[in-house]
Amino acid sequence: MAVREVIIVGGGVAGTATALALQRAGIRAEVFEAHTSGGADAGAFLTVMRNGMAALEEIGATEAVTAVSFPADAVALLDESGARLGHRPIEGPARTLTRAALYRALQELAVERGIPVHHGRRLTTAASHGDGVEAVFADGSRVRGDVLVGADGIHSPTRRLIDPDAPQPRYSGQHVVYGCTPGNPAGLDENAYHMIRGSQAFFGVTVPAGDGRTWWFARLRGAAPAAGLSPEQWRDLALEKCGDDATPARALIAAGTGVVGSDSHDIPTTPRWHGDRMVLAGDAAHAAVPAAAQGASMALEDAVALAVSLREHGDPAEAFAVYEDRRRTETEETVAASARMGSSEHG
Repeated sequence: MAVREVIIVGGGVAGTATALALQRAGIRAEVFEAHTSGGADAGAFLTVMRNGMAALEEIGATEAVTAVSFPADAVALLDESGARLGHRPIEGPARTLTRAALYRALQELAVERGIPVHHGRRLTTAASHGDGVEAVFADGSRVRGDVLVGADGIHSPTRRLIDPDAPQPRYSGQHVVYGCTPGNPAGLDENAYHMIRGSQAFFGVTVPAGDGRTWWFARLRGAAPAAGLSPEQWRDLALEKCGDDATPARALIAAGTGVVGSDSHDIPTTPRWHGDRMVLAGDAAHAAVPAAAQGASMALEDAVALAVSLREHGDPAEAFAVYEDRRRTETEETVAASARMGSSEHG
């Protein structure tokens, strides 16, 4: 029997993009997001690379995302003295935007197209019943559908429902700190990334044209996770690791606003992507550290591949197997490559 009703757990990139892709495939979906509103990690930013932009085109979301983003034109690599080691164009189109802006653009587009997006609905459990699946949320509400998509992030509850022995996210040995600094005090080229291989940290910076701010991030070594730090403590940690280099990093961090930090984790492999009418997408299946700048793009590609598989194969188990076959090898290779890149930054 063809899949007609899909429950999507998670209203981030993977979840909302999957809903948009399913609608184009003629399948109805509802999105259930645990947080009461969007905008988590408002200071964090990302780049949607060429493959992610192609997926946005497939779901009719290019215009919505382009409207809240900036071109990513080139990347230059510098050392701790500020000397340029290399420069290359970014194979485009590619766009830079905050994580929150991408969430909002996709969610607003979904609502505009009539896709229900529910906030404050945290999944507690789910189980298959005959030819469907029922999800239960923390507020006591229940919903039934033909299948459930777990697009609920790196700490996915759905992953544990599919496989109680699924691996925990792996701490990468790095923290990531994001912030913005008013103006362009370092006089950097607009719409280009400057990646600085510092003596104790890797520092990245870009100046989106017309935004009036310099956006930056620092990837810092950390023997143990440092969750729970205040914005001021994250800033101090970034200053400690970046402050001795002859680069713009110290001045940009010191004047930064909207500072947020987190510990960086990945999932090298997830043995089971699906089971009992449930399937994973995005970080729930294959989280990567941010070095390769592919997290959002992989999630967008998942959305398209899953929707196509469900449209082409009436049996959910068959559709899930085809989807996994299309996506597993590529995503695991990208996760591994990103981990190697992150390690080499401090090598």
